[in-house]
Amino acid sequence: MSFFENTRKPVGLGGKIMVAMMNLGHSPVARWGLRFLELTLDAKVLDCGCGGGANIKRLLKKCPEGIVKGIDYSPVSVEKSKKVNEAAIAEGRCTVLQGSVANMIFAGDWFDAVTAFETVYFWPDLPQCFREVYRVLKPGGTLLICNESNGDTDKDKKWTEIIGGMTIYKDAELKTYLEQAGFHDVQIHKKKSWLCITAWK
Repeated sequence: MSFFENTRKPVGLGGKIMVAMMNLGHSPVARWGLRFLELTLDAKVLDCGCGGGANIKRLLKKCPEGIVKGIDYSPVSVEKSKKVNEAAIAEGRCTVLQGSVANMIFAGDWFDAVTAFETVYFWPDLPQCFREVYRVLKPGGTLLICNESNGDTDKDKKWTEIIGGMTIYKDAELKTYLEQAGFHDVQIHKKKSWLCITAWK
């Protein structure tokens, strides 16, 4: 397995290095994307594919009286996210679980917002995953998708060749899948190769 395969599912030492790199490397696009997410102080938020946990930490700051949960199917990611957010976990404001977005254990209509940073590329059966996200969101809740690659440049092909199981979606494709899952008012934001999409239940 190549080192870059750890972007899809971090494992072992290479995975530990990768999640630390993700926390730093994905910081600019994550900060940009979070500008499009409005949260109340007591919001309940789910970060899908939470990686190294840096975005859970940012979300906890955005809703200081709220709850942020994270889910990732990599044990390495879950371990790192727990470490990065151990104070909030001890306060009962944060939980990080191992699992798949395609079949989540969370109750329906519970979260005010769901976020997905640099992760939908790897979701199996994207329509099913979007239906699951829709299920756990409250009516009026928001989904925020934030990707560094928007499928508009030839450079994107390089990544899909290096990383098995990676699909880079164009904004129109994601919009179609989201609307098929029931989302409405899908808004698309772009900056350079970056893509941020917000959609409402």
